Amino acid sequence: MFTERGPTVRELVGQALSSVERGYDLLAPKFDETPFRTPEVVLSATADALAARGAYATGLDLCCGTGAGLGVLRQVCRERVVGVDRSAGMLAVAAASAGAASLVRADALALPFRGAFDLAVSFGAFGHFLPHQRPALFAEVHAALRPGGLLAFPITAPPRVGSAGYWVLWGFDAAMRVRNALWRPPFVMYYRTFRLPDVRAELTEAGFTVETPALSGLGHRPDGSPRCRLVLAHRR
Repeated sequence: MFTERGPTVRELVGQALSSVERGYDLLAPKFDETPFRTPEVVLSATADALAARGAYATGLDLCCGTGAGLGVLRQVCRERVVGVDRSAGMLAVAAASAGAASLVRADALALPFRGAFDLAVSFGAFGHFLPHQRPALFAEVHAALRPGGLLAFPITAPPRVGSAGYWVLWGFDAAMRVRNALWRPPFVMYYRTFRLPDVRAELTEAGFTVETPALSGLGHRPDGSPRCRLVLAHRR
């Protein structure tokens, strides 16, 4: 799962026993050598889908990490591109390839922007927010977008109940709950709490109109359903 340049088991344990912010500061130099980075195929499919809907002036990468999503924004935005993240370590790595993009250290639950962007994207970050935090998160993104602005992010189909993937995610989330019950500070990262029906309802409540087209090019499951959808939430 990891390249030879990726983190060691000891380094991963050190990260897991830290806070979210400190953990990513520690992991940042080797993050792109792990499977936690959003795959290029997902980034490319997202960029193609957004480009097909037209160009945007300004873009925000929410919880940008090492900057994978900034490349998507540079492809579809004509003017200003901004990445925001809590981890100084992740932002330091992102700066090496950010180009003209601006990087801002801030909490996604308290964004320092109001009505500033036409497009916001996020990749792989929502597991760091507990369900009760998501309404506040979506309200912050809503406020950061201009009227008619778009929040876009991919969401993969959940693994079939009883499959190997199902038990891997179930086991990971269970381990994290035990860890957080026994150790402080908490490290919030859950894979099974971000469910599309719940997210759609929360986005609607926050003032978005939501559509979820299939992300073309990523294939379908045996039952014919798409492996990945692109959530498109338009600020009303």
